[in-house]
Amino acid sequence: MQTDDRLKQRLVEKISRMPLEQILLVENFIDSLYQPGSDLMLTLSAAKLSEPALAKIWDNPDDAEYDQL
Repeated sequence: MQTDDRLKQRLVEKISRMPLEQILLVENFIDSLYQPGSDLMLTLSAAKLSEPALAKIWDNPDDAEYDQL
């Protein structure tokens, strides 16, 4: 098995060959690993904020029968 230092070196070498746009994506991915659940919280917050706007679509007589499923 590879040592931690060798693995880190391989990653640095691969990243150094990437274009800037991909390096930024890698950085964002790594940052997201340190914040588990933050995406979930953002998604839940956005869903909660959209409820009033979607209430007219969700709550109507035509779709009432689907509420019983």
